Parts: sequence; structure tokens; C-alpha cells
Amino acid sequence: MSNAGGDENPDTQGMGYLDKLPRRAVVVYLPLAVFTFVLLFPFYWMTTTTFKPNSELLSRDANPFWVISPTLDHIEKLLFKTSYPEWMWNTIVVSVVSTFVSLVASVLAAYAIERLRYKGSKQVGLGIFLAYLVPPSILFIPLATIVTQLGLFDTRWALILTYPTFLIPFCTWLLMGYFRSIPYELEECALIDGATRLQVLTRIILPLAVPGLISAGIFAFTLSWNEFIYALTFISSSEVKTVPVGVVTELVEGDVYHWGSLMAGALLGSLPVAILYSFFVEYYVSGMTGAVKE
Repeated sequence: MSNAGGDENPDTQGMGYLDKLPRRAVVVYLPLAVFTFVLLFPFYWMTTTTFKPNSELLSRDANPFWVISPTLDHIEKLLFKTSYPEWMWNTIVVSVVSTFVSLVASVLAAYAIERLRYKGSKQVGLGIFLAYLVPPSILFIPLATIVTQLGLFDTRWALILTYPTFLIPFCTWLLMGYFRSIPYELEECALIDGATRLQVLTRIILPLAVPGLISAGIFAFTLSWNEFIYALTFISSSEVKTVPVGVVTELVEGDVYHWGSLMAGALLGSLPVAILYSFFVEYYVSGMTGAVKE
């Protein structure tokens, strides 16, 4: 029946709610501006502190939000008077290897739990996820004993072998949800045609699950890159430290904080993760929500 009173369709009226600029500015642009400011201000502060000379950093009369006389002294001190290049290399090696190992284990675990349909698989999946909720501050105590007994203390292998303890549970849970969104009929057809489980996993499931793999990989890489407790506990030599631990322990001398170099280290240390997110943000979002539909 036609709308006799000439009233607008409620759906059309709802879509036109933001047509007027003042209303759109209040509902959309203002919250986005506040959200963007809150997110980007720490990076702005790190950048300005990195290029401020000590005279401006320690002066009460200097503008705290702007640099009057930029300098590269803090970056020079960080790169050439500390072991920061070695810290960066250690962080890259540990993060990449830990992420790769965790993804391999998580793919196998998620596929077995979600696609093999054995009794108790759901309970196993829940147990793996609950393991992720255990605080690392509790786990590092028994892990320290194991690392010491294996003779891996103060080596990169101590971190490579302990990081998967908190990476694998969440990555497994994430990939379980993504594998669940892949139609099971594709796998059944391949099995009928004579494919093995390994062939089904490598040739059908994994190509369809690329967004989920990227999402889990970014998550694992970010956690490995920023991890602090295990790196502080298992590493003591300066040349083996990672960026989060090295910057804090080497650039703070008693009650003296080298703020310029600290902020330079934090800024340079955050760039690889930011670049990684910028390249794979679309895959990350689709991996978190599940992109394959029946």
C-alpha cells in the first residue's frame, strides 16, 4: 500500500540523518577527530622529544609542544653510542622466528580441532584459549627454570622458545574461527577425489585462509616485538637484549633519564610494526571478522 500521507520511508529517513553538515560534523567528524588525536598524540610527542636539544627538554620556558632548534644528537647517541642496532636485529630475529613457529603450530592445531570432528574437540579448543588468559608474570617463573636447565639463558633461543607459549593459544583460537567459515564441502570433494589431509590443508584451506593467517601473523609479530617480561628475565647481556628491554635498561642510569634517546628508541622501534599494519590492514580486518562465506 502506498504511503497516503506522503511520509518518507523510515529507511530513507534514517539514511538521510547525516545529510546536513552540522549534524554530520557532531556525530561523525568530531568523534573521529578526538579519536585520531588521542591515538596520534603519543607519536607526535615522541617525535618532538627526539629532535629537541637537551636545553629545550630541561627548560621550563621552552614550548613543550614544538621544537625551536631541531637536533640529531639523540638519534646519533642511540645509533652509535649504544647497542641499539644489535637490539633491533635481535628483536627482528626473535619476532620473525617466533611468529613463524607459532603460525605453523597454530595452523595444525586449529585444523585438527575444527575440521577433524573428533570427540572433545570443542573442549580442547576452549582449553587452548584459556591457556592464553594465564598471565605471563606467572608463567615466567617455571619457564625460567626450564630455560636455565636447557642452558639457553642469555641467548635468543630462550625467547624464541618461550614466546610461543602465549602466541600459539590466541593464534589457534583465531584460526579456528576462520577455518570454521570455510565451507566443509570443499574439503569433502577433495577427499573424495583422493587428496590426503595434508594436501587438503596446503592446497585448499590455507589459500582460502590467507587473511586469517595474516591477521594471526600480525598479532603474533606485534606481541613478540613488544614483549618485555620474558626478555627482561631471560636476557642479561647488552648485545642480546631486544629493543623494549635495551631502551629502558641502558638509557636510564639511576635517576637520570635520557629522554631524547629514549623517545628516539621508542619511535624507531614502533616504525616496523606501523609499516606492517599499513600494508596488511585490510587482510587484518577481514581475518578478524572472517571473509569466506558459504
